[in-house]
Amino acid sequence: MIARIFQPAKTAMQSGTAKTRGWTLEFVPDEARQIDPLMGWTSSGDTQTQVRLRFDSKEAAISYAEKNGIIYRLDDPNKRSHIIRPGGYGDNFAHQRRMAWTH
Repeated sequence: MIARIFQPAKTAMQSGTAKTRGWTLEFVPDEARQIDPLMGWTSSGDTQTQVRLRFDSKEAAISYAEKNGIIYRLDDPNKRSHIIRPGGYGDNFAHQRRMAWTH
């Protein structure tokens, strides 16, 4: 079974970067999920997909996988391509505004 080591991205409900600095090791599913005909739930016989381990650094996750003989795939995080302007909503009304107000 192959594990995936990655740095999780922030969720759509987050405005900050909390819980995105650590690294996660999770197993890739070996078999597809099946739909239960009676209840409509999705299920799988693969219990390893329920395991998700969190580490403080990429090196710690890699050393854990190598120590336990786990084959892993390393997914490096994508870097942000746009520039984040410092400040908040209140800066739109500041006296020392950097840009002219245009509407």
